[in-house]
Amino acid sequence: MTMSSSSHFFTSDGLNLHYLKWGNGKVPVVMLHGLRGFAQTWQDLVDALGDGFTCFALDQRGRGDSDWGPAKDYHAQTYVQDLTRLVDHLGLQRFVLIGHSLGGQNVAEFARLYPERVMAMVIEDIGPGSSKQGDGAERIRREMSNTPLSFDSWQAAQDFWTSSRPHLTEQALQARLTHSFREVDGKVTWKHDQQGIAEARLTIEPIDLWPAFRAIACPTLLIKGGDSDFLSSQTVADIMASTDWVQTVQIDHASHYVHDDQPEKFNAAVVRFIRTVLTD
Repeated sequence: MTMSSSSHFFTSDGLNLHYLKWGNGKVPVVMLHGLRGFAQTWQDLVDALGDGFTCFALDQRGRGDSDWGPAKDYHAQTYVQDLTRLVDHLGLQRFVLIGHSLGGQNVAEFARLYPERVMAMVIEDIGPGSSKQGDGAERIRREMSNTPLSFDSWQAAQDFWTSSRPHLTEQALQARLTHSFREVDGKVTWKHDQQGIAEARLTIEPIDLWPAFRAIACPTLLIKGGDSDFLSSQTVADIMASTDWVQTVQIDHASHYVHDDQPEKFNAAVVRFIRTVLTD
């Protein structure tokens, strides 16, 4: 069953930031998308979790229906500040945090700063060093340099995604077309601040995530795509050696975008983990 969401806004740093809310269960779950993602990317996971949860997904600044900010503020410290203001706005004391890539960075850093507020964490395909070195970091820098700011047609926009994300399910592709783009004056343009996000990604030094991973103090599931170029098996091994709080699952036939490429396996792993944490 597809759960319906409601749309809401709050203010952070003078920006109107948008989030979605699903359900009315006892356990709050807060979800953060990746670098060029959007709140609706979590719809399938929300449906898989079902009753018992209240889910919130933030359009991080510069994305989705949230306001754009200056490029210099597209970095971890500001994203974590926005997340803090969201959970304070919602009046949440303790909750589950889920984040993909950039979102995974931000939930890990939030948990380092506010460990008492995080009940459990799911981090999708990012670890210390992922954003700085390796094939995945280089690919993302290359994409940021080469992504057009607009397309002449919806077909051209679709071709962009199918060529750069060949593993996407049809449903994930359609979600990107629906929630990543808008049509303006006959051109198909990004809903997110592509120019500002690219500038930030290419000029701002990514945060060192080792302090956050070493500080993890709650049950945490680290999900790696079997074909990911972003999170290496060595990094996963290093994380596992540094903490007893993290368990890991690798999902085969998935790239860095695990929840888009293998939604059923991703959702099953997350649901199993969260239900185990809540019954312990």
